[in-house]
Amino acid sequence: MPSSDSLSSTDRAHLEHAVRLATENVAAGGGPFGAVLVDADGAVVSVGQNRVTRDNDPTAHAEIVALRAAGRLRDDFNLSGLTLYSSCEPCPMCLASSLWARVDRVVFAADRYDAADGGFDDLAFYDLFARDRETWETPVESHPLPGRATPFDAWKSNTTRVDY
Repeated sequence: MPSSDSLSSTDRAHLEHAVRLATENVAAGGGPFGAVLVDADGAVVSVGQNRVTRDNDPTAHAEIVALRAAGRLRDDFNLSGLTLYSSCEPCPMCLASSLWARVDRVVFAADRYDAADGGFDDLAFYDLFARDRETWETPVESHPLPGRATPFDAWKSNTTRVDY
């Protein structure tokens, strides 16, 4: 992992912004996570703070909140050209969402071990996904039904679809 000494002043400023958002969110009763999406010119496009307990939404992680806001502002699901700065290494859900959004880069301050030390499950989920599903506490089952590919066939033949 690169050291913080190798950060550009721009990266450092945006990471510090994400950490400030996280710390402010704790004071406001939220979780200790903040995120900032920035365009190629260094302008802040959107920010997010963890809203899981405030909104009773298990997906309202800071990164997801910031990605949703950027998508609305851009009127586009493709967020290429943006960099995501996060106060902490994104959990698997947030990392996958960032990849789906096509952000150019993800930069974080604290890591999954820091989050685990703070009482959060990020490390446990990374470890879980590295194991065989047969060992998981929650069953995830596949039941291939006849016609299971029908939605994909409909998608492929839809000439007005928006690819992503």
